[in-house]
Amino acid sequence: MSRIGKRTINVPSGVTVQVSPSNELTIKGPKGELKQQLDRDIKVSVEDGVLSVIRPTDQIRHRALHGLFGALISNMVKGVTEGFKRDLELVGVGYRATVTGQQIDLALGFSHNIILDLPKEVKATATAEKGQNPKIFLESIDKQLLGQVAAKLRSLRKPEPYKGKGVRYMGEVVRRKAGKAAGK
Repeated sequence: MSRIGKRTINVPSGVTVQVSPSNELTIKGPKGELKQQLDRDIKVSVEDGVLSVIRPTDQIRHRALHGLFGALISNMVKGVTEGFKRDLELVGVGYRATVTGQQIDLALGFSHNIILDLPKEVKATATAEKGQNPKIFLESIDKQLLGQVAAKLRSLRKPEPYKGKGVRYMGEVVRRKAGKAAGK
């Protein structure tokens, strides 16, 4: 039995869960609304504020989907109640980030700035304090979309192992390498 799939999900007050006949799950909460298309074999039941995911058989495919949808639905419930945050840090001389509306303008040491349009579900703020690396704070109710946006920002200039320069997640440890050995 899938440990993640058989785990029940507590639905807090103020959160409504609906399953359409086409097997689309809609979860509404104080922070917004999320939708997820479920597999035709997976069923969701809500009883007394507890949501559970049900699979029809013990086939490998059903076991895998059981855990997958259990995790996705759990993230959806957490997203519409609390939301998710992802913080990035720009390490490097002259690296800057400014946010205007749904656009983020990054100066990452290239000849031109990189301007990236953010999805409307993601809110971003950028700070630059003297003596500290610039930081980008991302917030969203959709964990999957937030992770994709953060990964896209990080991929623009990945942290390199020699000087540690680049875009990294807050708290990420970059393994450093020794440079060239000194001449004889």
